[in-house]
Amino acid sequence: MTDKTILVIGTYDTKDDELGFLSRVIRDEGGHVVTMDVSVLGDPSSPCDYSKHDVAEAGGSSIQAAIESGDENRAMQIMAKGASLLAARLHAEGIFDGMIVLGGTMGTDLALDVTSALPLGVPKYIVSTVSFSPLIPPDRLAADTQMILWAGGLYGLNSVCTASLSQAAGAVLGAARAVQKPDPEKPLIGMMSLGTSALKYVIPLKPALEARGYEVAVFHATGMGGRAFESLAAEGAFACVFDFCTQELGNHIHGSNISAGSDRLTGAGVSGTPQIVAPGCYDLVDIVGWQAIPDKWADHPSHAHNRLLTSIVLDTEERKAVARAHAKQLSAAQGATALILPEHGLGEWDRDGADLHDAAGLNAFLAELEAHVPPHIPVHRIACHINDAAFADKALEIFDAWRADGRVAG
Repeated sequence: MTDKTILVIGTYDTKDDELGFLSRVIRDEGGHVVTMDVSVLGDPSSPCDYSKHDVAEAGGSSIQAAIESGDENRAMQIMAKGASLLAARLHAEGIFDGMIVLGGTMGTDLALDVTSALPLGVPKYIVSTVSFSPLIPPDRLAADTQMILWAGGLYGLNSVCTASLSQAAGAVLGAARAVQKPDPEKPLIGMMSLGTSALKYVIPLKPALEARGYEVAVFHATGMGGRAFESLAAEGAFACVFDFCTQELGNHIHGSNISAGSDRLTGAGVSGTPQIVAPGCYDLVDIVGWQAIPDKWADHPSHAHNRLLTSIVLDTEERKAVARAHAKQLSAAQGATALILPEHGLGEWDRDGADLHDAAGLNAFLAELEAHVPPHIPVHRIACHINDAAFADKALEIFDAWRADGRVAG
């Protein structure tokens, strides 16, 4: 329990006491510490393992250039680039097992870059005065970033902020000791879904894929899940993706805050990862449930899923816009791509006889999508619902054919 090393990053010219306290707690708990200074103007009370000069030079610049930039934003971006590259190199060399960054808005801005430079499975903690704030854009959060609010920590040590810092020290050290990193030797399938009350294909597909020797990671299509999925897909982390809930794309183009970003449905295409796609729950746009429904949706049917999430039901023209967005995103795909279009519905609530059933809207969506999909992408129209066994069987049929011809590894 004494063999884990934590990289502690911060501006040691202004937060020397706080960073020193954090390091002491980690050492008192049996861990080791290496330190990285990302200051620009001042110096720490004692030398860090990696100085501000090391950091700036790692990014191809210098402290003098940061100072002469005459702007704290440009200066900190120089340090963020250097810290990210240096941290990635040090981790690849086995220098540390987990990382923690301490900061206000400046330090947090840098921390978001550094966490994104490290692979999935490396414990990465940000202790920030703006944790959980709307100042932090979701698309800058690495898939497994942990954040802790640094209460009472703007300037100097006190019993309020040391309560947060001591917990953070224990958290990152405990995570480094306990983490079970992804197995790079086992091929991984990335799958998008909502809960099994809306989309049930995960129930047959997960064991079927596992029986074929694959690990299956299912991501929740509520904004952050899609961001993590797209990030990993773009890195080539998946042997194949089963992207069967693309609702976040509709959320994005219709202005919902519950968005996975403008690159939803592109990550696999960028990396050339084989992808099987079906537009599950295309007819819904999710909005924040505890906020007032925006005026643009006032005349639309809605369903309060819980106190956090409300779903708006799209009209026909809005569905057609979602269809065109799907076709646009898929058009640049570099790898094998197949599109499955179940003709009897794409979510449990749109079945014939269910509350959200709209045969005309569904048919208009399917026709619009099929009309705009590039000709090199095969479209499989099947006479079933997305939650029927026939849908899962079709997905596995395509997958098995790709395995047989070598397009899917494993």
